[in-house]
Amino acid sequence: MTRRKQPGAAHTGSSLDSLLEEDGILHEVEAVAIKRVIAWQLAQSMKARRISKAAMAVRMGTSRSQLDRLLDPASGSVNLATIARAARALGLELKIELIEPSRRRAA
Repeated sequence: MTRRKQPGAAHTGSSLDSLLEEDGILHEVEAVAIKRVIAWQLAQSMKARRISKAAMAVRMGTSRSQLDRLLDPASGSVNLATIARAARALGLELKIELIEPSRRRAA
């Protein structure tokens, strides 16, 4: 049985990762952080290339509303194919990498 912390109880773990893992939300928080980075990178690339949202949607062959979801850091409704199309529309390559978990999580 998993013991739940009482609201307001002090955390005694060694890191933010361990706190999030104790609360059972570490993977969700990591996914949100990754999505925010991708949205920021795409927006910055569009800005650097002076590409409007309307022009970007045309380049991707998609709707402006789908592009808005892609660029919205809070939206989780984006798939890899959409991210890859956005990267190609900007002349970029999408690189996805699987890595071993860091040792800091093992503590």
